[in-house]
Amino acid sequence: MGNTIRTLVAFIPADRCQNYVVGDLREMPLDRMVDLSGSQLRRLPVVVCSFRGLVKLYLSDNHLSSLPPELGQLQSLQILALDFNNFRALPQVVCTLKQLCILYLGNNKLCDLPRELSLLQNLRTLWLEANYLTRLPDVVCELSLLRTLHAGSNALRLLPGQLWRLRELRTIWLSGNLLTDFPPVLLHMPFLEVIDVDWNSIRCFPSLAHLSGLKLVIYDHNPCRNAPKVAKGVRRVGRWSEETPEPDPRKARRYALAEEDSQEAQLPALPPPLLPTTS
Repeated sequence: MGNTIRTLVAFIPADRCQNYVVGDLREMPLDRMVDLSGSQLRRLPVVVCSFRGLVKLYLSDNHLSSLPPELGQLQSLQILALDFNNFRALPQVVCTLKQLCILYLGNNKLCDLPRELSLLQNLRTLWLEANYLTRLPDVVCELSLLRTLHAGSNALRLLPGQLWRLRELRTIWLSGNLLTDFPPVLLHMPFLEVIDVDWNSIRCFPSLAHLSGLKLVIYDHNPCRNAPKVAKGVRRVGRWSEETPEPDPRKARRYALAEEDSQEAQLPALPPPLLPTTS
């Protein structure tokens, strides 16, 4: 049904699209999820904000640059997808959604993140890829439960020294940035399982053999003179890797991303929404 609606919306002029989508939303779905991805939206239908038991809200691939303050009513929201939009700054109201576990912000025009992001202490996965970040905002280091950080395809040259404080972090994606050295802070994070620094400008790799939790390191497409040393059993993807034939970094990423997808299936349970009482 969702695909059918999106197909129909594609044939509706942009100025009428908003009314069509609003008309289709009358009550909260039983699965507590609303998917308005690819609906040509320039503003969020405020009626969505009345679904106070909503758990998942997908707004990807629209024309959004702001969000209404009423979004703060969705205090049960655990997944919010804002990727592929026109955000130049993260709306402050997002930082009030304290049950958020997964936040998609990729493919926008973000240059920074607000300090208030630190209020999202339940955040496990943060997608920041393909924005305008020249540095990883320090506030990311305050997300104590963060397990997965996607920050590829930006313009990062270094990582903040306080990143080691994220002791729950297991996966970090940094491909397609401007790193000229392997980030030193990562050498002090033995709990990391996946490190991706593909498509950077790193010329020399330090030994990663002491990172006891490491399972996969992707370092291909760097002008490096050596392969990073790793402990036995750790998979390497890149030049001088011991694996033959040379593995495809995309396949390695798909494998690691499949592992991440299990996080979405294991979201913390919330109580059922309250039903209206009848007199």
